[in-house]
Amino acid sequence: MERKILDAKIACRSIWKLYGRDPEGFLAAHGGDPPDGAIEADGYIPAVRHASLEVFPGEILVIMGLSGSGKSTLVRCLSRLIEPTAGEVLFDGQDLLKIPARELIEIRRHKMGMVFQHFALLPHRTVLQNVAFPLEVQGVDRATREKRALEIIELVGLKGRDRYYPRELSGGQQQRVGIARSLAVEPDVWFLDEPFSALDPLIRREMQDEFLRLQTMLQKTIAFITHDFDEAIRLADRIAIMNEGRIVQIGTPEELVTRPADGYVANFTRDVAREKLLTIASVMQAPAEGQPVSDRTVRQTDKVADVARMIVDSELPLQVADDSDRIVGMVSRTRILDVLFSREPDSGG
Repeated sequence: MERKILDAKIACRSIWKLYGRDPEGFLAAHGGDPPDGAIEADGYIPAVRHASLEVFPGEILVIMGLSGSGKSTLVRCLSRLIEPTAGEVLFDGQDLLKIPARELIEIRRHKMGMVFQHFALLPHRTVLQNVAFPLEVQGVDRATREKRALEIIELVGLKGRDRYYPRELSGGQQQRVGIARSLAVEPDVWFLDEPFSALDPLIRREMQDEFLRLQTMLQKTIAFITHDFDEAIRLADRIAIMNEGRIVQIGTPEELVTRPADGYVANFTRDVAREKLLTIASVMQAPAEGQPVSDRTVRQTDKVADVARMIVDSELPLQVADDSDRIVGMVSRTRILDVLFSREPDSGG
């Protein structure tokens, strides 16, 4: 069933962020959607242009693009750390741009968690004190906040290090403290802005594993920023790709690889190991009447890489079954070889 904006935990509609002498007046003069030529001619800098997206409960939406594409600005608009020039930001259906500052602060303190590339830990506070700090700001008593902080410290794999100071921790451990601190308030929505990009590759991979483990347990609603497509496809339920302030395409990793909206998206996906990303459902064909098929079966949810050898070794196409064991298609050796050795987007036909 297609999800709608009313189902979203947080969403934005037609968000603009322009920098210049009178951005609100400029947008109004152009009916809220100025042409690129007018923006440039009048000396405005468009950080975000007419952006709309939804993040649904329990979903990881990855927002990605090259440096300067507007991804960080857009996420800061979602939390109103940056004030949008125009548009709507809906949190549980309530427009955050229309609420008083005091109410917004309470939403941030109690319902939003944020993790940034730079850990910003308090150097003269212990791990325990850093993690408990958001609860201290809320006015939670010491015994309660420290109990909660210890639970979160154990959850992120830092049990026994609660009395350490940030300088005594590795980079990956410091990032775990940042993650723990953001989780202490039990946020409804979790914003992460390139949280692992400053880490060494091996530690980064470990942190991605840790992040996925936490998400399996906690089922948070997450907007995650990265410029790394490999990281995006590993973590995302859906990906929004931005270019020059615009959202170019939103879709599952598989959709972006098989049906890129334009050359910009195709460039992001060009070097992806397609066989590790694509499922059999994206490459199977409809059952053909009278077509001889093997008595062996694969699932439409199987990754191509996991079943490629079995399909390539079979002279006859294999049958494809859904989760109810109903035969929904077939997949042939030729189709799998196309995926393994072709760099072109597959039509799925």
